[in-house]
Amino acid sequence: MAICLKVSWNRRFQRAVFRATQLLCFSAIISELMNHKVAAWTYHYSPLAYSWNTSRRYCQTKHTDLVAIQNKKEISHLNDVIPYYSSYYWIGIRKINNVWTWVGTKKNLTKEAENWAENEPNNKQNNQDCVEIYIKSSSAPGQWNDEPCGKRKRALCYTSSCQEMSCSKQGECIETIGNYTCSCSPGFYGPECEYVKECGEFNLLPQHMLMNCSHPLGNFSFSSQCNFHCAEGYELNGSSKLECLASGIWTNKLPQCLAIQCPPLKIPEQGTMACLPSAKEFQYQSSCNFSCEEGFALLGTEEVQCTASGEWTAPAPVCKVMQCQVLEAPSKGTMDCVHPLAAFAYGSSCKFECQPGYQVRGLDTLRCISSGQWTAPLPACEVIVCDPLESPVHGSMDCSPSSRRFQYNTNCSFHCAEGFMLRGAETVQCSDVGQWTMPAPICQALQCQDLLFPHKAQVNCSYPFGAFRYQSTCTFTCEEGLLLVGESVLQCLATGNWNALPPECKAIACAPLLSPQNGTMTCVQPLGHSSYKTTCQFICDEGFSLLGPEILDCAPSGHWTGSPPTCEAIRCPALFAPEHGILDCSDTHGEFGVGSTCHFSCNKGFKLNGSKYVECTASGRWTVPPPTCKGIKSSPTPEMHCPALIIPEHGTMSCRHHLGTFGLNTTCYFGCKTGFTLTGDSSLRCRSSGRWTAVTPACRAIKCSELHVIMPIVMNCSNPWGNFSYGSTCMFHCPEGQVLNGSARSECQENGHWSTIMPTCQEGPLTTQEALAYFGGAVASTTGLVMSGILLALLRKRFRQKDDGKSPLNPQSHLGTYGVFTNAAFDPN
Repeated sequence: MAICLKVSWNRRFQRAVFRATQLLCFSAIISELMNHKVAAWTYHYSPLAYSWNTSRRYCQTKHTDLVAIQNKKEISHLNDVIPYYSSYYWIGIRKINNVWTWVGTKKNLTKEAENWAENEPNNKQNNQDCVEIYIKSSSAPGQWNDEPCGKRKRALCYTSSCQEMSCSKQGECIETIGNYTCSCSPGFYGPECEYVKECGEFNLLPQHMLMNCSHPLGNFSFSSQCNFHCAEGYELNGSSKLECLASGIWTNKLPQCLAIQCPPLKIPEQGTMACLPSAKEFQYQSSCNFSCEEGFALLGTEEVQCTASGEWTAPAPVCKVMQCQVLEAPSKGTMDCVHPLAAFAYGSSCKFECQPGYQVRGLDTLRCISSGQWTAPLPACEVIVCDPLESPVHGSMDCSPSSRRFQYNTNCSFHCAEGFMLRGAETVQCSDVGQWTMPAPICQALQCQDLLFPHKAQVNCSYPFGAFRYQSTCTFTCEEGLLLVGESVLQCLATGNWNALPPECKAIACAPLLSPQNGTMTCVQPLGHSSYKTTCQFICDEGFSLLGPEILDCAPSGHWTGSPPTCEAIRCPALFAPEHGILDCSDTHGEFGVGSTCHFSCNKGFKLNGSKYVECTASGRWTVPPPTCKGIKSSPTPEMHCPALIIPEHGTMSCRHHLGTFGLNTTCYFGCKTGFTLTGDSSLRCRSSGRWTAVTPACRAIKCSELHVIMPIVMNCSNPWGNFSYGSTCMFHCPEGQVLNGSARSECQENGHWSTIMPTCQEGPLTTQEALAYFGGAVASTTGLVMSGILLALLRKRFRQKDDGKSPLNPQSHLGTYGVFTNAAFDPN
């Protein structure tokens, strides 16, 4: 290979040797390429999405650059091998000086390589200067779309196969799929651009002509230059210097040594001039032809000649711009024109727009072309018309001013037949862009409430217009051994309501049970509320103990297996102040219930022996034995004290004494019992002035939402700590002849919520037992108490649907849809 680079080509007789040597070298290069695999152009993509600029930096850092696609074959290859990504990939095309350019090669995009998607590029007219490729798109696979450069997409990169010595450093290495080709620099050719173009020697120099040449790359080859001058008494006509071009042609013809010439001619503005034998040699018998650029006309002689007297046959002509007809704005429209050269002349463009409610008929932009004609006839403004509308099935349509033309500002209103409801806009309008403001609506059959099929029942339904919609009909039958109570056939009416309540398959029931005061009750009811096989479990609140059976069952006789239990408060033994001491307890009534706390302190001159605080536990015992007070020696120096603090009602107090009881820097912390909230500072400190940093805080009862009575229900409430506050209990009952649906008692709990939701009163003979049996659900296991919370949520949703459907049963009063009932507290929200 080294010998191939050292061959000399300075003399003519060496050229044959050089060419033979180059052929041998080329064969050696081919052989070497056959034995060594050329690195292929490979494709890569980023794992993350970036802006176009960041994507290019990623490709230049990790590979070569963003992909520079050469042809549509390569586009097809990329679409096959690159995986799909929802926001697609950036490629190496960008608009530079308003021209789409391959940034890696700085070449303009060619028509052969274009692969724009339909209506692209620049369909939005908003600085979409970067290009993405739709890899594996369902509608436009492999096609391109221009996008704003700041959007985030994955980078589609390539790694170059071109090397430093590729194309003999005398051409451009062009990547192809799996290989590369050489695009030789001007003046070079061959597979690796190893040969130099030759222009050839001058066979015979003109008379009186002298020549001096230089040959940097070979005799009369590319870059060779020859300088000419005439002998004394002659004037050089032509170029004094010729150069061998990359095309193998000299830059000009050989100059001549001629006599006196005509004066030079000036090329007309917006025109061109061509002379023979040369535009630089205005000698005797020279001729010059003139022409104008597109859009200009020649005024004067098209051709002039140099005469024997050294004068031209005529003056040089001039070029004048072509004029088009003057335009006017159409009726109901406006016109905006741009005149770069002259008013309504070649290059002028006029844009037309119409008033609201009208649109341009014809081209909205006209241009004056080189023939002096406009690109199209003058457009007109015609009224905008929307697509025709039709009346919906099972409905009607009324349009104003007319339902025939559907022009701009036409309003159409829609109505549905009995039993059907409009779905969509009730009124639509034809806008100034020829589009309706909303799609045309449809008429949909009214929806009745979904039916809850009774337990142990068989149901057969028909739905002419959809499930549980207008004219739906359901027939009910009970399993053997159960009695159908109610209508056997239900029909969805035109009002969106069923003609009757669903029937039930009735089972034996026990009397309803209530949760014990200060406790909760959880029931499993496989056959309905308080029915046969119902099991109820009772649990007392913290601080209370159960008196009576923990579990009751509804027996086949219709009676419970025992009497309902009660919850009694747990109390600790009574406490008394120690001798020479003080006792201060949170329970001001002296009941010493669970959670009660007591604080002990000694008189001046006595010291507390034991714990300052005791608390009543759930076992009915104090946390520690009560302390005693022992005498101490008097201090020679009196100590600063603050006034003794009193534990707030329904609250707790804990103090840290630095210098004795309520001495300097003593800090006391306050809290409230369950159901109460603190008002004031949560901590106080004894200052050197003998005063506390703030007044003693107070504990206020937590408020529940105010209950609003719905007639004719009657409510009686007890409010120990304020209206509708913690500890308030409300009892409900109905007038004679009406039945209470829901719990007859509700308490305001420590979380600010009522233990049960507001009940209602219902007319007629439907008992609580019957109402719950009506909503019977699937059989639940008697051991499935843990599922009660989930089932309650389902029940609440189902009863809310029944309430929306104008059901006469209040959904808040029935909790037996799936055979589980609980009277425990829950949040209705």
